[in-house]
Amino acid sequence: MASKDTTMKNDTILSVEHLSMRFGGLMAINDLSFQAKRGEITALIGPNGAGKTTVFNCITGFYKPTMGMITMHHSSGKDYLLERLDDFQITKTAKVARTFQNIRLFTGLTVLENLLVAQHNMLMKASGYTIMGLLGMPAYKRAAEEAIGKARVWLEKADLIERADDPAGDLPYGAQRRLEICRAMCTGPELLCLDEPAAGLNPKESLALNQLLKSIRDEGTSLLLIEHDMSVVMQISDHVVVLEYGQKISDGTPDHVKNDPKVIAAYLGVEDEELDEAIHEVEAVAGETK
Repeated sequence: MASKDTTMKNDTILSVEHLSMRFGGLMAINDLSFQAKRGEITALIGPNGAGKTTVFNCITGFYKPTMGMITMHHSSGKDYLLERLDDFQITKTAKVARTFQNIRLFTGLTVLENLLVAQHNMLMKASGYTIMGLLGMPAYKRAAEEAIGKARVWLEKADLIERADDPAGDLPYGAQRRLEICRAMCTGPELLCLDEPAAGLNPKESLALNQLLKSIRDEGTSLLLIEHDMSVVMQISDHVVVLEYGQKISDGTPDHVKNDPKVIAAYLGVEDEELDEAIHEVEAVAGETK
């Protein structure tokens, strides 16, 4: 009999079923279905224009899909139909957080203050939505101390604790990426969606990012990421879904996907009529190496 931990590890946290998104005459996403497992890193990859960011925008409430269901399976046992929720409810209630391709930090605030902003709702609740915070009431003091404590934990994880009092805009690009991820984690998400977190990073920064993402996964938060850097995808992902022209062409482990002839054809720009020939060539090479 499987242990409780093993059962939870294999649970589905996100189900995308028959998702379609049309913009006028353009079908950006066409009948897409996949699942993301709890406690895993799932990567959504594909050539430019494949529809990856559109999928993210549907999951996080920026777009309302034309068709389909997106279900967040919360650890409480409750299911949330994300396509029916507003974006702020997806973050607050369903516990889904996200980062963007373009970094969106408060550059004039300190590194620490950026993480406290992410905990604004909790601090406001502790203040009774009144001036209790200004009056230094005990409940608010405790909440403020907890918020600072959580922020410092994440700054330690991201190797940013020495920069806590520096303006966020003064950080190097890679450090800003990690700070943005830590800010999202301060909202307490069960699913963290990352849109090209390794974009623009040098190898050293990519390594620091990989370590942070794996630590987030290992501590129980599931991750869904879009990424063009295949070295990042193959090193940290447990599960990879590949899109081309808004449709799924492969779905499986990193090893399965990187050896899938359809994926190779998509990334090399092979025309449809050449796909069968490419598949035969890959199969022939595989046969010769056995």
